[in-house]
Amino acid sequence: MSQWKSPNFKNGTFHNLSPTEVMSKDASFLKILLRFFNKPKSVNPPKPLPSVKTDLLHLVAGENPVIVWFGHSSYLIHHNGSNILVDPVFSGHASPVPFMVRAFPGADAFKVSDLPPIDILIITHNHYDHLDKKTLCQLKPKAVYTALGVGKDLPFAASLVTEMDWWDTAVYAEGIRLTAAPARHFSGRGIKRGGSLWASFVLELPGGFKLYLGGDSGYDTHFKTIGDKFGPFDIAILETGQYNTDWPMIHMSPEEAVQAAQELKAKVLLPVHWGKFALALHPWNEPVIRTTAGALGKVKVTTPRIGEPVILNVSYPADPWWEF
Repeated sequence: MSQWKSPNFKNGTFHNLSPTEVMSKDASFLKILLRFFNKPKSVNPPKPLPSVKTDLLHLVAGENPVIVWFGHSSYLIHHNGSNILVDPVFSGHASPVPFMVRAFPGADAFKVSDLPPIDILIITHNHYDHLDKKTLCQLKPKAVYTALGVGKDLPFAASLVTEMDWWDTAVYAEGIRLTAAPARHFSGRGIKRGGSLWASFVLELPGGFKLYLGGDSGYDTHFKTIGDKFGPFDIAILETGQYNTDWPMIHMSPEEAVQAAQELKAKVLLPVHWGKFALALHPWNEPVIRTTAGALGKVKVTTPRIGEPVILNVSYPADPWWEF
């Protein structure tokens, strides 16, 4: 399709709501590349990460949704017998070639074979740390929801895939509604950028539960807009890692994520986009340290180990397990 009928598509590419530079004006791509291949030792944990090997095939089917985080931005949501999987990356790397961005030791505790049957697969955008074809080829979801243009990168029949523009709503089953919402980011799996859209999602589940699935996003006014339209949320799952002063507009700092959670009117913040891959230069556990510190007195934060269940209104793990 050469032309998308979307207000977010102009001059052959998708755009953010606000003018957004992928790199800051004074950033040098060559210097960034050199720093990336000479990262400080602190970007990696000093020993294998701990995890909880939850039996995903027999999650408690109570009245409250269960969330199991797999590190970075991959997680499973289980509720009333339905399984919703978001941005799964189980191949052990988040790059076009395996040796570039490898998972931390211990962070790959789960494989596709550990997953229950998947009803809904959500892919927020097509970057390698969110859309992992090796993982997706092993999945057989009943339905796939993603942003406009991402379908061409997915190994599924077109009949399974629903591509959504910002503010589009889809109903999967009674009580399960999904609305695509804005995010401030970009797309691309090669040299060309902006050929597909990126999105966050509002997930409404039976029992009146509302979850905000943030995907990747820099801070902007869309969080308040979403909070006003759909809030309050029972939980906001927001990126808090892989930030850098060289790309301040496309990823949030931990403090900005706390501000976004407040504007979303979230009861709880689950920080993600950390704990599995080193895509920036900050210490591996700095995102969660800054998030928990910045959220004191502002919003409740849950910090589960990889594989440790979060149960809405019941259990919000908060042990500082990253303090080795």
